[in-house]
Amino acid sequence: MADNIDNDNVQGNDRNTPEDELPFDIQPTDTGEKIVPILIEDEMKKSFMDYAMSVIVSRALPDAKDGLKPVHRRILYAMKEAGISYDKAYKKSARVVGDVLGKYHPHGDTAVYDSLVRMVQDFSLRYPFIDGQGNFGSIDGDAAAAMRYTEVRMDKICDEMLADIEKETVPTRPNYDGSLQEPVVLPAKLPSLLINGSTGIAVGMATNMAPHNLTEVINATLMMIDNPEVSIPQLMTAIKGPDFPTGGVILGSHGIKEAYETGRGRVQVRAVAEIEEMKKDKFRIVVSELPYQVNKAKLVEDIAGLVREKKVTGVSDLRDESDRDGIRVVVELSRGTNANVVLNQLYKHTQMQTTFGIINLALVDDVPRELNLKQILRIYLEHRIDVIQKRTRFLLKKAEDRAHILKGLKIALDHLDEVISLIRSSANVDEAREGLISKFGLDEIQAKAILDMRLQKLTGLERQKIDDEYEELLRQIADYMEIIASDEKKYGIIREELADLKDRFGDERRTAIRSSIDELETEDLIPEEDMVVTITNSGYIKRLPVDTYSQQHRGGKGVIGMDTKEEDFVVDIFVASTHDYIMFFTNQGRVHWRKVYEIPEGSRQSRGKAIVNLLELGEGELVTAMIPVSEFKEDEFLFMATSMGTVKKSQLSDFSNPRKKGIIAISLADEDELVNVALTDGSRDVVMVSMHGKAIRFHESEVRVMGRSARGVRGMNLESGDMVVSLDVVDETASLLTVTENGFGKRTQFDEYRAMHRGGRGVITIVTSLRNGPVINVKAVHDEDDIMLTSSEGIIIRIPVKDVRVQGRNTQGVRIMNVRSSDKVVGVARIRTDEKQM
Repeated sequence: MADNIDNDNVQGNDRNTPEDELPFDIQPTDTGEKIVPILIEDEMKKSFMDYAMSVIVSRALPDAKDGLKPVHRRILYAMKEAGISYDKAYKKSARVVGDVLGKYHPHGDTAVYDSLVRMVQDFSLRYPFIDGQGNFGSIDGDAAAAMRYTEVRMDKICDEMLADIEKETVPTRPNYDGSLQEPVVLPAKLPSLLINGSTGIAVGMATNMAPHNLTEVINATLMMIDNPEVSIPQLMTAIKGPDFPTGGVILGSHGIKEAYETGRGRVQVRAVAEIEEMKKDKFRIVVSELPYQVNKAKLVEDIAGLVREKKVTGVSDLRDESDRDGIRVVVELSRGTNANVVLNQLYKHTQMQTTFGIINLALVDDVPRELNLKQILRIYLEHRIDVIQKRTRFLLKKAEDRAHILKGLKIALDHLDEVISLIRSSANVDEAREGLISKFGLDEIQAKAILDMRLQKLTGLERQKIDDEYEELLRQIADYMEIIASDEKKYGIIREELADLKDRFGDERRTAIRSSIDELETEDLIPEEDMVVTITNSGYIKRLPVDTYSQQHRGGKGVIGMDTKEEDFVVDIFVASTHDYIMFFTNQGRVHWRKVYEIPEGSRQSRGKAIVNLLELGEGELVTAMIPVSEFKEDEFLFMATSMGTVKKSQLSDFSNPRKKGIIAISLADEDELVNVALTDGSRDVVMVSMHGKAIRFHESEVRVMGRSARGVRGMNLESGDMVVSLDVVDETASLLTVTENGFGKRTQFDEYRAMHRGGRGVITIVTSLRNGPVINVKAVHDEDDIMLTSSEGIIIRIPVKDVRVQGRNTQGVRIMNVRSSDKVVGVARIRTDEKQM
């Protein structure tokens, strides 16, 4: 209800409703006052606006001048008043909280203590204002001990927030009950709003200001003093960006620039993590810095949850080894796991990478405003100018008052005998004072000072001290008046004060700033290099650098390329760049793809990792072909061959977006399987080779382009018991390498294979005798290339192609790899000239 409101101002649904039609009766009270009804929505609107403004101005938002909210300001002022400074003994936190509650902040003690605790925590404030003794919580989210157990005193840097407050430098106002005065703002020699930031949620608005490095902020402030028209990009040469107390890495400067120019921006912050090698082929990720305001214990718990849910694989152990020396979270990886891939998964799925939304909202003369960087610095400078002006006026008045007294003392000393005689002849103090005033032209203050003067002042030395002090005061008064009249002098004082602050409290940045990434791409952390990818018949896969295998001569025994279990043997090897896509074609006619770097890197002796951890394969589904692809072009094609002689050609671009469980590459007949896939440009000849040593060459134009789900057409007519083992693209500058399972092979020029129509039986490419065994693979190779052969027992040999003799089609070839009677060749890979890593 509200008093003294005219009836004409009562607003209902119809603003012109006559008084006698109002739904309320307006009756005078016993005292003659009228009770005027008000619509509840109007009263709620008014009351809530009052509440909202109270929250905004008196609770949630910092003042742009000193960067503090009321509760923080009151805590620091109460500690100053109680003399709990950095050079005094610690006092119980409960004592400080009691003073703040009783004198200035009549709210809950929890609110005050929580605010005090935050000003102690070095992981919350970049430059803590309070020095604490006891348990004040941790970065793991542990709560502080009760206030009766902890002790506090002001930190040394906090003195700079309250310096000169006793010199009438800031306005004051009555406290909540009018019994005391409290400062509206603090003198704040430090640019607190920037160096420590602020976080608060008001009604309908919020602030989230990032902390900054003191040295950088001071350098920018000095830059603005020297050039008031300095631009924000120029200021950013001094202030690189936020500097969080917990360190971390800021990705990119776009969000920083946006925040500094508009008052709002978003910055991505990453944890600092290093990959350390524990032993050969086994690594660990060590996290040493976290993004600001990230709870370490919850982060560790989240990582463990991802491992349990198999969203992150390859983690063998997870430990928090943090101590008083710093943060150390260790993520140990199982052998053969790609540490870079795991690290990027952690960045993507956990708070090891967060977004800090900057909102530079603060009170300017009790009005909330979003401020850019230049405005924040300008408000700080204007506040300091005002503080220096008031401080100088205070000192001037004090100096003038003292000089006035000294002037009277000097008069008395110059007429000492007369003054002593006058005092001795006076009946009382009042008479003596009046006599001094009338005889020597003094005022009451000077006369009182003369009467209070001690006899020791009459000595020659003391008289000289008075003369010297008077001269010094006259010089100070002149300086003070000069400062008051000159902004340049004031800025000079600010410059000196800031330089002193930088020398005493400045430090190095903790948060690094690196180039931005629009999307988290693992390639940014992985060098581009060629890798040998191997896969076994039982589904183990790994990658190794090409130069792991030293070059040997024809007929060598090779080196151990993989430890295999019984009945586990390598079925394919391939060379591809770490940044390439690998398309995995399965025997069931489906295709999956992964980046090469997603395949775990192993050693020569390691078995690798089960491919089911990389691909979602169906029951009985095995990978039979792998194709490296840099990008999915429309003018390139995939040419497929099945074991029953079917071929199919599809556009590569049709396969650019496989689903999680793979997509159909070719529809197969019963008992048929996809055996190989080649990448072509649509104008090439292809050659298919069967297990019994038959080969057919035809132009790929004989096969029309088909959709992904098509069955294909007949490419080769097979004899009973025969099956297609491989397919390759004809290269007239190369030769066709044919390899049998007993380690024999040869090269044959492509011109010995005449072009036919698809669907024929083909011609002999090698004699598949008892000595040779059946054909296991063919490759188009150049003289400068190398080839790698792998056996079912995991032996791998790498030899130059030129060591393999060129022979006609109808021959048995020569020994390429010396395999034992229990062993057989199962895989062949070529290493082109531009793929060699010697």
